[in-house]
This record gives sequence, C-alpha cells and structure tokens, in this order.
Amino acid sequence: KKSLDQTVENCVNQVGVNLNTASSHLLTYISGLGPQLAQNIVNYRTANGAFTSRKELMKVPRMGAKAFEQCAGFLRIPQAKNPLDNTAVHPESYCIVEQMAKDLECSVAELIASKELRLKINPERYLSPTVGMPTLKDILLELDKPGRDPRGPIKIFEFDKNVRTINDLREGMELPGIVGNITNFGAFVDIGIKENGLVHLSQLADRFISDPNEVVSIHQHVRVKVIGIDIDRKRIQLTMKGMERG
Repeated sequence: KKSLDQTVENCVNQVGVNLNTASSHLLTYISGLGPQLAQNIVNYRTANGAFTSRKELMKVPRMGAKAFEQCAGFLRIPQAKNPLDNTAVHPESYCIVEQMAKDLECSVAELIASKELRLKINPERYLSPTVGMPTLKDILLELDKPGRDPRGPIKIFEFDKNVRTINDLREGMELPGIVGNITNFGAFVDIGIKENGLVHLSQLADRFISDPNEVVSIHQHVRVKVIGIDIDRKRIQLTMKGMERG
C-alpha cells in the first residue's frame, strides 16, 4: 500500500489536478494537503462554488501560507482569469512571467499563445539572488506547453469484431492479439476467442531466434496471421513473420 501510495503521489504531483473537480481523496496526494485540509477545500467549493483563482485557496479554513506554498503549483484551474493558474508555474513566480510579458509589450495570455514571442525571451535578464537558471528554464518549458501531461498517448486496443469463435477463423486472416504466455517453443496469443493461438518459435520473426523473449513480452500487442486451424483439437497456429510489430 505504501508503495502504491507513493506511486500515485508522484503521478498526481507530476500531472497536477483540477482544483474544481478533484475529490478530497485525490487532493490528499497533493504536496502540503492532509485529509482535513483536502476536505476543507471540497467543503469550501461546495459552499462557495468553483474556485476562480489560486489566491482564493487562502480563504479555505486552516490553509496557511506554508501549505499554500507547497500545494498551489500542483492545483490547476481551467478557464481561470489568470492563465497561469492553469499551469505548473507557482504563484510566487507569476511576477517573473508578468515582467517577461511587460518587456515584450504583450499580455501573459498572448505570451503563452505565441511561440514567436517566447523565443524573444532572454532568461538571463531575469536572474536574481532568489531565482536561478533552472527555475527560469522550468518556467519557459511550462509556458511552451502549459499544463503538459508527461503521460504518453494511450493506444486503444480492440480485437477483431468479426471473430467470435474458432469457427470464424480462416487461414490467411490477419488479426490483432495480446501475448498471454511465453514458453521455450513459442508464444501463446489471445485473439479474442476462447482458444489462444500459438506462434511457434520459428514463426516469431523473419530472422533466426533461440529465445521468444528476444522479440515478444507478456501483454504485448501484436499482429498475427492465421496459418493453421484444427477445429477438432481446438488448436490455432499463427505467425508473426512479415507482420507489423505491436
């Protein structure tokens, strides 16, 4: 449980959460927020409506300056009056971004929207005893892709809808599948029916391999071709030769 909690906490603090929709349980994973303070945020939201700015957090009971400092950068407010409230830029750094916009004679929203304007920023101009280059680089990276999500795109997987039983199979069919088990002699692939198909070691790749683990892994998405069907023995032979890798 401790390991899972740490993983969730890392994910939540990387991605951030929507202050106006997050549950009290999800909010407890945000740095600086305990169960009571998280519940106070939800209660305040219920009583007063959606938050319109991060500053409004200071009105939440028991929200002190230290807790605000720790949590504010991870709480997002889409459609906030200040566009920086929907980024990972911390409120204490807003003045830096506002100065950048002022120097370029534009608004903060225009600065976020225009890559051309951001390319004109010389970060060295904004160095100070309290703000170093790493902080400035983080700010510019966030302005370049506000609210960036470190998660990769999700690949949606679907079995062939026309194949429901072994009787629907025909030799030469190309199908999507998921590697379910790996043995010394090959890999068993789930193609969406009761029976798994076998891709023999000799059919796993266009080159010679001695170990199936060289080319496949458990739960990998693959494309396979049906090369043999034995309905009586409920056996399906597949190949991955010449097929696009999943």
